[in-house]
Amino acid sequence: MKIVSIVPGFGGTFYCGNCLRDSAFAASMRKAGHDAIILPVYLPLTMNGNTTPSEIPVFYGAVNIYLKQQFPFLRKMPLWLEKFFNSSAMLRFAAKKSGSTRATGLEELTESMLLGSEGFQSHELQQLVDFLKYHEKPDVVHFSNALLLGMARQIREEVQVPVVCSLQDEDVWIDVMEPVYRQKIWDLLAEKAKDVDAFIAVSDFFAKVMQAKLRIPDERLHVLHIGINPDLYSYNIPASNPPAIGYLSRVCEENGFEILVDAFIKLKADERFRTLKLKVTGGMTGDDNRFIQKQLRKLKARNLSGDVEFIPDFSLEALQKFFRSITVLSVPVLKGEAFGLYQLEALASGIPLVQPDLGAFPEIINSSGGGAIYSPNSPDALSRKLAELLSDPERLMKMSKAGHAAVAEKFDCGKLAVKMADIYKHLKI
Repeated sequence: MKIVSIVPGFGGTFYCGNCLRDSAFAASMRKAGHDAIILPVYLPLTMNGNTTPSEIPVFYGAVNIYLKQQFPFLRKMPLWLEKFFNSSAMLRFAAKKSGSTRATGLEELTESMLLGSEGFQSHELQQLVDFLKYHEKPDVVHFSNALLLGMARQIREEVQVPVVCSLQDEDVWIDVMEPVYRQKIWDLLAEKAKDVDAFIAVSDFFAKVMQAKLRIPDERLHVLHIGINPDLYSYNIPASNPPAIGYLSRVCEENGFEILVDAFIKLKADERFRTLKLKVTGGMTGDDNRFIQKQLRKLKARNLSGDVEFIPDFSLEALQKFFRSITVLSVPVLKGEAFGLYQLEALASGIPLVQPDLGAFPEIINSSGGGAIYSPNSPDALSRKLAELLSDPERLMKMSKAGHAAVAEKFDCGKLAVKMADIYKHLKI
C-alpha cells in the first residue's frame, strides 16, 4: 500500500510533537512493508536535525501563500518569482519570523485555505493534486490535521483515492482567532469534513471534542493513540543527585511555562529542595522572546538563574541526555492538549509525568500509570504535587517502571501502524 501523509512543516525552530508523530508513523509504515512518504506544506519538515529531502518539494510555500493572500497583484506572479519565494533559503527565513506559527492575524488565510479550489491558493492546490496524480499515485492520502481539509475534495475526486485526516489540537489554532472568525472557521471545517473517508483522533477526549464540532458520524471516527518507537529510547532511573524538573515543548505562555517557573520558585523556597534544578528544552519562535525574558528576570531576581538550564538542542541524541538528567517532566499546558507526544518520550525513558487535570492528560497518565495529575492548573497546585512526588522516591520508581512498560505495550508505533493499515484497507471511495 502506498500512503502519502500531508504534513505542515515548522522549519525546525521548536519541538513539534505533531511532526514527530507523523514522522514516526511513516517510518513504522515503511518498516511494515508499505510505501509511506511525507509531503510537507508551508515550511520544510525538520526532524532531529534532518530536513525534508530535496527531491520532495514543499507545497503551499509559506511565503508564497501569505503574499498572494495579502497582495492580489501577486496572485499571478511569474514562475521565477514563485520559485524564489519557495526556495529553501526563503522558507528557512520565514520559519524564524514571529507569527509564522501563530493563528492571530492569519484568519483570512486560514479561511482561504479551507475554501480549497475557491480560495486564493487554488494554483497551489492544483500543483499538489497533479503531483499526487501523476508522480506519487498513492492508495490513500492522510492529512496531519483538519486545517488541511480544503484540499480533500479535489484530491479525492481527481486522484481517486480515500482521504484520511488525523485530529489533534485544531482548537488551539482556531480558538485564539478573532471572535468574528472562530465560528465561521468551525462551520467551514464541518462542511469540509464531509469530503473525508475516515478521521483518526489521537485520544478519546479529543474524539468527543471534534465529533461535536465537525459533526462526524460514528462510522467515520476512529481513536488511535499516538505512538513512538520504544527502541529509540533508553530507560533511566529518575535523577536524584541532583533532582531536576524537566520541561520539553515549545517554550511559550500557552504551554504553561510560566506556571512551571512559578512552581519552581515556590519549591526552591523549601529547604528540602535546595539542590533542585529546572531543565528546559524544546525551542521557541520569535513570538516567545518577550515572554521568556520576563521569566528569566523573575528567576534572576530570586538568585535562581544558576539553577535553571536552557538546552537549545532537542534532537533525539540531545533528548537522551536530557532525560538522563531529570527526575520528572511537567508541561502544564494552559488549556490541556489532545495528547502531547513528549509524554511518551518521557515515559519511554523512565521519567514520570506531572500534568494538569486537563485535556487528554488524565487519559494518558491513567492508561500508563506513569505519572500524576494535579488540579487546578496553578503554580500552587503544581508545586504541591511536585513536592509530594520528589519526596517519595519509591513512588517515583513505581511510576517510572509502569510508564516505561506501558509505552512498549500500548504506545508502540509499530503496533499502532498495523491498526492504521487495517483502517485504510476497509476504506472505499
